[in-house]
Amino acid sequence: MSLIDTLARLEAAQDGRARPLATVRHRHLADHPLVFVPLTTAGEAGAPLGALVGSERDAPRLLIVAQPRDRDLRFAFLAELADIVLPYLESCADAVEREQRKETDPETGRKVSVEVELCADAPQLLVPGPAAVEYVRLLGRSMRFRRTAEQDPDAAYPAPPRVPLLGRWLTHFGERARVPGSSLLLPMTQVLSRHWATGQSSLEDQHLGALLAWIDPPAGMSGAQAALRAETERDAEGLLVRPPAGPATDPVFDNKRLAPATARYDAGLPGAEDALRALLESQLRPTWDAMWRGVDLLRALPEGRRVGERWKRDRWSYTAHRDRVRAGEPPQPRRDDAVTAARKLAARETAQAQLDAQEALDDPLVMAGRRLAGEAFAGEVTEVVMEFSHTKSPRPRPLVTFRTDDGPHLAEGAKVHRVLADGKAQAAEFVAHVPGEPGALTLRLTGGMGRGKVPDAGSVPEKGDRICWTLFEHAPRGGPELPDPERTPWTHGGPPGDDGDPAPDPVTTEDYL
Repeated sequence: MSLIDTLARLEAAQDGRARPLATVRHRHLADHPLVFVPLTTAGEAGAPLGALVGSERDAPRLLIVAQPRDRDLRFAFLAELADIVLPYLESCADAVEREQRKETDPETGRKVSVEVELCADAPQLLVPGPAAVEYVRLLGRSMRFRRTAEQDPDAAYPAPPRVPLLGRWLTHFGERARVPGSSLLLPMTQVLSRHWATGQSSLEDQHLGALLAWIDPPAGMSGAQAALRAETERDAEGLLVRPPAGPATDPVFDNKRLAPATARYDAGLPGAEDALRALLESQLRPTWDAMWRGVDLLRALPEGRRVGERWKRDRWSYTAHRDRVRAGEPPQPRRDDAVTAARKLAARETAQAQLDAQEALDDPLVMAGRRLAGEAFAGEVTEVVMEFSHTKSPRPRPLVTFRTDDGPHLAEGAKVHRVLADGKAQAAEFVAHVPGEPGALTLRLTGGMGRGKVPDAGSVPEKGDRICWTLFEHAPRGGPELPDPERTPWTHGGPPGDDGDPAPDPVTTEDYL
């Protein structure tokens, strides 16, 4: 947590209301996202109990499993979920645009430009919190390996063809959610916590109702009072008025209401299933309404300038998975090989560095935190002296004297960066502090001035200009490329030796609901 985040939390606790951590929205928000609020059986990981799902605020679809121990009812729940979610996920698959990409020619090994399809948009799933993201991933893992009647006529519980297909999509969305900055699958509590600081702990922020109470408390109440009410208020039966955002249920609800209602269903009493549906909807509806309230709060923020760039990477990811499904490739493996796992880790590290840089460049409030940490500095240009490099073809290397009140962590020769008016980045290097002038330092521009002997207009600052420099790169790059699996040694998960293929992954409890 940065210093400015800590200060914001202290101010929120003092003022009784959440404080903004951002001036723009740093995540993409689709025009018609699909909201998914799951509910699971307590004490049994992944056992579905019910869900509210839909892309219309006033028309959610309620799905229930009246008896979670009944495998047929579980499978019927998954089939119904596939009928609702898959059409939404596939709705963006056919509207495409053409893009030019650099790819390696397999014959010459050179980079060539090819025209490829890119989906014009991508679907977006919204869930209450990180636990729901893990539940989506678990659903995907348990569904994508289900056998259909066409694949295995002797299967004990054959699945409809669309169930394993939904499992593949949910697995992809769950994996994509682990990439920093991705917006295909968003947990509402994390997105709201990124933009507002409350006066409670990060763990307490995972309660969606309490988090919203801090951000927008009722009239006459402080955020702390409203959050306490959201967490603890119970009705005459002792049930929570605002149940937790799941997917686990409240133990008091399980004992007082759910267990008797399930027993009546098992006994075959008339109207028992309808009563169960109404009961589960009463537990899901408060979270459903809170999800759309969070959407409204996020829509009120303008989208950050570089959010579209990250969303485009999500669209590439969605397009690539669409192509894999249409090509008939097998489902994602239970466990990645060493090369794939290393590539994913490297990609996520690069994405995190890019996200940190882009959020700071998009948002002056985020940049203020980097300045407090000594990773950026802002101030006024006091002098510019034109110099040139000592090479056969001299290039402009102006010396810029700069005065700042920040305390950047600069060493001699350190690289610094700024954004020009056209959006391009310009690099400079730190030369020295100006003796006898506190806060004054000299920088030498090393790029971003064009190819001629005369710098391009606007590429060299003038006296009196106020500029913000960063010690971090604006477009961080990943490390060296990893070898192909067939060129990877066996010690790192490469091709098997003469003993044949390695044993398949062991089946775990996560493979079944």
